[in-house]
Amino acid sequence: MANIFPRWTNSFPLQLVIALLFIGGGVTAGVTYYFTQKYTREGYQPNQPVPFSHVIHAKQLGMDCRYCHSFVEQSGHANVPTSSTCWNCHQHVKTNSPNLAAVKESVETGKPMEWVKVHKTPDYAYFNHSVHVSSGVSCVSCHGDITEMPVVYHKENQSMGWCLECHRNSEEKLRPLDQVTNLKYKPEDHGKTQSSIGQKIKENWKIDPPENCASCHR
Repeated sequence: MANIFPRWTNSFPLQLVIALLFIGGGVTAGVTYYFTQKYTREGYQPNQPVPFSHVIHAKQLGMDCRYCHSFVEQSGHANVPTSSTCWNCHQHVKTNSPNLAAVKESVETGKPMEWVKVHKTPDYAYFNHSVHVSSGVSCVSCHGDITEMPVVYHKENQSMGWCLECHRNSEEKLRPLDQVTNLKYKPEDHGKTQSSIGQKIKENWKIDPPENCASCHR
């Protein structure tokens, strides 16, 4: 009796197994990368051209975040300080420190400092910094307590699920505007709970964080 199947079908089962192994390996590698800390940058701590300590500037000296990050309340993107901003103080303080040589050179030459970005929103997502800050979301909610970081690192994973959790329970993050840059703020110190304060702000300002895809993926 003649064989009704083509000759290539003899090797088809082996080819199918190999293809499934490749597909399975690709899926596993994708999940391992895109759903772990490596992709969300959690813990990322790059070296910067100048050893700037937030512990000294923000905690010990009590400098307001907005002195250096001056556009956070008006711009969709938070800015890093220009060299002239740094030099406003350091032309009088530790002027000849070797750690400030790069800043001094930048001011004299006009060449911007090449700071390494720590927190970066993926290209496929939209995030407006000013909307969150002006609604009562503190710096600490997304960046952690910067005042305790000698070197800034990526504290929160900032994944899509992490963002949605905040949007769904925004009353747990909202605070009075005059406390947004106070990273040590505790509602209990004012005799209230975070939920009660956040809920009141949410109702008074009619804050209704969106949860649909188009809000962030445009």
